[in-house]
Amino acid sequence: MANGVFIHREDSIYRDTPAIRYHFPKQYLGRARACSGDWILYYEPVKVQQSRGYRAVARVASIAPDPDQVGMYYALIEPGSFLQFSTPVPFTIGGEPVERGLLNEHEKVSGRTQAAVRPLSTQDFMRIVNLGLRDDAELLPRQDLPAPDNRVREEVATFQFEARERVQQLVSRPLRDRAFRRTVLDAYDSRCALTGLKLINGGGRAEVEAAHIRSVEADGPDIVSNGLALSGTVHWMFDRGLLSLADDLSILISHHVNDRDGIAGLLNHSRRARPPSRLADSPHPLFLSWHREHCFKG
Repeated sequence: MANGVFIHREDSIYRDTPAIRYHFPKQYLGRARACSGDWILYYEPVKVQQSRGYRAVARVASIAPDPDQVGMYYALIEPGSFLQFSTPVPFTIGGEPVERGLLNEHEKVSGRTQAAVRPLSTQDFMRIVNLGLRDDAELLPRQDLPAPDNRVREEVATFQFEARERVQQLVSRPLRDRAFRRTVLDAYDSRCALTGLKLINGGGRAEVEAAHIRSVEADGPDIVSNGLALSGTVHWMFDRGLLSLADDLSILISHHVNDRDGIAGLLNHSRRARPPSRLADSPHPLFLSWHREHCFKG
């Protein structure tokens, strides 16, 4: 087993669904197989407009051939392991790449950056994860801190212990819930998608909550496209199947609601959910379909 980097972009020609599967050609089969059973990072290349860099972590469950396309394969992601970073990590910090393994003997970035699947040292993996979840630092091992020369310092003495601990932290619900809340609220500007309300309490904290569309109990991933920013009452109704969304984000109200007019008065006048600022973060039809089939009381 080994860590790795999977390059992904939203306009990819490949049949990727990052929280579920990663599509790649045979030339990367050996590298992808080496990652089976271990954690990888998703990276959005710098040539993508408004690139988010290293943006998520996930664990590869297995590798399988694409039954519909000869020479193509899928890296199948372990259900519930995908976690979008609360703070995307850029390729460079202070002029230095955070992925130190890409430097050649002359301390220059090598051509390996172009590979869609590439190996990643555990030191680099730990560094990037800590940066991506730095707002949740109390839940993560602190191996790396910015050094005076803007490089990220590596403390090897405690490395083996922290490498084991990082796996425990990546699957912990407190860390995942906090990161999910941060990414969803950022995507929706802390505004309820179904009511349009943006309420901030006296302490400056948004009252809106981050709701999973496909529930955590049903292996719903911690990705913005499986999330909605919802006010407390609406969140309660959504989780209990009294509200749902069509694929076009039209708001559906259950016939089990005893005050349909009152509920309708709370919702957006358009009767559609407000999309997030990035279209790529919009609720995914796969998750919306699951909610309608398994949760919504039509």
